[in-house]
Amino acid sequence: MFRRRRREEAAEPGLTEDGAQAGPDGEETGEEAEPEVAGSGAPASVADPVWGPWDVGDDIPTLERIDFGSLQVPVAEGFEIQLNIADDQGPLIAVVRGESSLQLQAFAAPKSDGLWDDVRQEIATAVAQAGGNSDEAEGPFGTELHARVPATEPVRGHSELQQIRFLGVDGPRWFLRGVITGPAARHAAPAASFEEVFADLVVIRGDHPVPPRELLEIRLPEEARQAMEQQLAAEQERFGGQPDPFERGPEITETR
Repeated sequence: MFRRRRREEAAEPGLTEDGAQAGPDGEETGEEAEPEVAGSGAPASVADPVWGPWDVGDDIPTLERIDFGSLQVPVAEGFEIQLNIADDQGPLIAVVRGESSLQLQAFAAPKSDGLWDDVRQEIATAVAQAGGNSDEAEGPFGTELHARVPATEPVRGHSELQQIRFLGVDGPRWFLRGVITGPAARHAAPAASFEEVFADLVVIRGDHPVPPRELLEIRLPEEARQAMEQQLAAEQERFGGQPDPFERGPEITETR
């Protein structure tokens, strides 16, 4: 985990993919729904009308970013950047601040057509089947999908609706999906900083053939990989070739 400062771990929302492993048409649950909806205009700090997410071949603004292979994620004050792996959704990157999060995945896309128009319809269908509802809205990155889905845990004996904000960007042979949950999915003020992170992302598609809709490779950053290898080697030496079953796994922390 990379972070600017230590803080309480935010509860991670569930994410269920409808289709192939880590397909881009997934749905997830976030926080309790409220009338206000975030997402209008350009990210707060962007003065130029042209902004990202960026393709690696673009003239990219220089920022400190963490390299996850197919995605380079900007490091922002007060945010934690986590690499999460689950069997039902594949690896994803979560940018967390307080009770809000932005989940990121990049997928291969056809040369001629984008995926976002079709994916939005698939998400809306999945939301309806789950007992929720959704509508499209214009946001800083184009058309978004704002969904309200039943909470995974009922509150006071009945299921509350939780709001989720789905972002999608079609790039050159790639599709980037962002999923905002928590207060940032409802309110413009906390959403603005997550929009800035999304705008500063860099996608590295690569030249190798990848079937459309397949998740692009996400790798553990070199710093984290080296730390993990060092910890495993130390545990093996201490416990005669076997890692300590009671030892917490390696964690990389960046403090500013």
